[in-house]
Amino acid sequence: MSEILEQLSESVSVARSVEELTRPLLEMLEAVTGLESTYLTSIDEARGVQHVLYARNTSAMQIPEGLVVPWNDTLCKRALEEGRTFTDDVPACWGDSGAARDLGIRTYVSKPVRMGDGALYGTLCAASTHARPRTPEAERILTLFAYLIGQQVERERLIQKLLSANEQLATAAATDPLTGLPNRRALMEALERMLAQGLRRKMGVQIAFIDLDGFKAINDTHGHAVGDQFLVAIAQRLRGVLRAEDLAARLGGDEFVVISLSAHAGDAAQSAQDMLSQRITQATQGHFVLPGVALDYAGASVGVTTIAPGQYHRAEDALRTADQTMYQVKHARRQALDALAQARSGTAPHG
Repeated sequence: MSEILEQLSESVSVARSVEELTRPLLEMLEAVTGLESTYLTSIDEARGVQHVLYARNTSAMQIPEGLVVPWNDTLCKRALEEGRTFTDDVPACWGDSGAARDLGIRTYVSKPVRMGDGALYGTLCAASTHARPRTPEAERILTLFAYLIGQQVERERLIQKLLSANEQLATAAATDPLTGLPNRRALMEALERMLAQGLRRKMGVQIAFIDLDGFKAINDTHGHAVGDQFLVAIAQRLRGVLRAEDLAARLGGDEFVVISLSAHAGDAAQSAQDMLSQRITQATQGHFVLPGVALDYAGASVGVTTIAPGQYHRAEDALRTADQTMYQVKHARRQALDALAQARSGTAPHG
């Protein structure tokens, strides 16, 4: 018994998963009970099946790992319902069990494995084709091992929940809650990585800075609820024209940014910038049907620049250059609109 306790102490202290804990426990359970097969199962009551997760077989009787059987036809379910943890005469107790008959099971022990909230996870079992006596020591060991496995299962599930919660928090911290696009923080981190990657790969970083001209007028005329829906619609349209290598983000307010690596240089880089600018501008133009209102929008001001490898190392500096390019585009558009308005005013007939 002292040897078992020493081995148990070592197994519990080093186990990092249910499998790492269970396999040595199955070996110890076989040594204590003298039964040919020891195994751990999990139970999916919703689907009505039982899975053999891990098994140790030392003789002719083989309980294969990965075996899936109907839960209602198992000895485990019968033992659980009857509160019977041991029998050395399975044919007399459960003679109608086809699985027990096929395997030739004579002695069978089983203990439910439960988690911290009492929910049933599975069963810890041992079986043999020969009759074996029931001993208090074996029953205590079986109960202890089932408890330890249940605790490990609970621990892993809690860790998984924490990891999932952390992942959700990280996603929320990097996502604009209105549009679902990456937010400013995520954009700056991605741009920093892209600048470093561009330096290593000798590639430029293409940045499109997008400003929604006339957005204030939409808010003032139709209200902030419509303005928010317009931002959501713009984000959806940007997603629709993104290439696989592009990343779109909402910088804040009515400003959006699209970034990507670019292998182009010289005239080719300028051509790529013009194509990206045209693609984004066209995506933001046109008819928008929003809840309660329909809008015709002339499109955003889009400034596209390519940051050469090593030109900037800080995302703020690279973004500032793209922002300046956008303001040049905005200024040129305003001048063109003013010139058009003056031309129309000068040619209008006098009453």
